[in-house]
Amino acid sequence: MKLTFKAVALATVASFSTLAPAQAEDLTPINLSYQPALYWALPFYLATEFGWWAEVGLDPSFTTFPAGAPQIAAAQANDWDVGGTGSVPAVLGAARFGLQTIGITNDESAGNALMATNDAIEGFREDPSSIAGERILLTTNSTVDYATQRCLEQWGLSQSDVEYVNLGQAQVITGIIAGEARLAGVWAPNTYTLQERADSDYLCSGADAEAIVPGALVVRPDFAQESPELVARVLAAFLRGIVWAKENPEEARRHLVDFYSDGGVEISDAAVNAEFDLRPTFSLEEQVALMDRSDGDSEVDQWLTAIGDFMTSVGTTDSTPVAGDYINSDFMQMVMDDPELRAFANNE
Repeated sequence: MKLTFKAVALATVASFSTLAPAQAEDLTPINLSYQPALYWALPFYLATEFGWWAEVGLDPSFTTFPAGAPQIAAAQANDWDVGGTGSVPAVLGAARFGLQTIGITNDESAGNALMATNDAIEGFREDPSSIAGERILLTTNSTVDYATQRCLEQWGLSQSDVEYVNLGQAQVITGIIAGEARLAGVWAPNTYTLQERADSDYLCSGADAEAIVPGALVVRPDFAQESPELVARVLAAFLRGIVWAKENPEEARRHLVDFYSDGGVEISDAAVNAEFDLRPTFSLEEQVALMDRSDGDSEVDQWLTAIGDFMTSVGTTDSTPVAGDYINSDFMQMVMDDPELRAFANNE
């Protein structure tokens, strides 16, 4: 579905950047994709609200998707150029058609969780082996599937010890409210919905099970080759959103509420605070460090390789993609090496 945010990308605002807003006729069209009403996509919204796209010479259109699988399929059809997605679809896209990962949206390890209804959670905590035989409502072949399996492993259990029920996230919430199961695998903000509306709480998150779940900034391989400078500009605008949100936490929280509302999601104040508190984001300097291979595999290499191994183990992919073949730090380095883009990305 093609759409624009409620404020047009050409809005003119005061800027402290050395980059000057381009004239409308000088802006370069670009197709960006993301999943609406998700915390990590907030920088896309901020860049539009504050007119940052025009300041880096871009005129974006946006394509949104309810999940990663259709988003990756659309990339194969060249429906979008650069975007943000989950780590599982990023690896799937790499395995199937060479989709490149060029940065990290956030660390959502704590936001992917196995949750239990409060009438059962203490029993499960005291004796995790009692989970054997239970039904778990979750979205399979996803980041929460990865986190859930790692949680089971740390308790000496495997997927074969439980009954997986594959559902979309909205159906998972409905099923728990209806009493169809006592366990659910969900990602934020659905975690907060279960807490607030379904008398449930966290049993184990990806962070608890040392299952790092990064979100990924990605680009189609042919677009990356044809227009590297445009890719770098997208990164600069996205990274500025990350820095701005850290520098203006109260305003950022208000914008998140508006962003979620535009996506049809109402979120409580407690959930807004949890989004910011539980999901680390990374500045330009931190991104470059996370992707640094000077001492061997980078941290991003290790995180996504672990997810690739999971996907191979469940039969989603035939083999784990080689990190060096699709995790590309060149574009982040382009931003770092360009004084104007670097200052822009750092909101200076």
